[in-house]
Amino acid sequence: MRPATEHTILICDDDPDILAALRIYLTGEGYQVVSATDGAEAVRSVAESEVHLVLLDVMMPGLDGIGAAARIRQASNVPIIFLSAKGEEADRVLGLHAGGDDYIVKPFSPGELFARVRSALRRYTQLGGMPAAEDAVWRTGGLEVDDHRKLVRVDGAEVSLTALEFGILRHLIASLDRVYSSAQIYEAVWAEPAFDPGRTVAVHVRHIREKIETDPRNPRYLKVVYGLGYKVVSLP
Repeated sequence: MRPATEHTILICDDDPDILAALRIYLTGEGYQVVSATDGAEAVRSVAESEVHLVLLDVMMPGLDGIGAAARIRQASNVPIIFLSAKGEEADRVLGLHAGGDDYIVKPFSPGELFARVRSALRRYTQLGGMPAAEDAVWRTGGLEVDDHRKLVRVDGAEVSLTALEFGILRHLIASLDRVYSSAQIYEAVWAEPAFDPGRTVAVHVRHIREKIETDPRNPRYLKVVYGLGYKVVSLP
């Protein structure tokens, strides 16, 4: 077994064989593991335990993974990786809309699992806990992004963003009025090569707008430049 890490991962699946395999894989890499067999139990575990990542099956009886993710997102920004036997784009997009950060299609190899887990934890740690740059408070209009304290405020009211949402907004507001393509945003925030990033980035941008804009359909801050990408505009 590798040296223990400080990270605890919640695994949720109604298939006991998959739960057992995930536990073996993850504890073998030194992670602490908490398990759940349905969505409701997963929601309770996140509320009651210190969890740094959730591996969440999509298809479960009772409260499924999509519903569980939506409830978890009401109170926590913990990274969520969906596990599903379905690999169609519509299913991936549905997972992202529910608040997921990534999506693994069953069956998957231990290598793919470890890569996704490490990537999600790295983003969560870097975007939420690493020291900020010296000049790390940006403002435009009533929008403020404080990288030192990892806070976002709109007209003085604090807004809760996930680590990925915070990373996207921070990347854009740090260069006001500059247009970044979906691929550029993905590579900067996800810290990995972009593969068909358009839909993924668009879903996260939509979530950001819902949180920072008075009217998400007519955004004041986060604009799309059709065919080119996204920007945060400078305002007095």
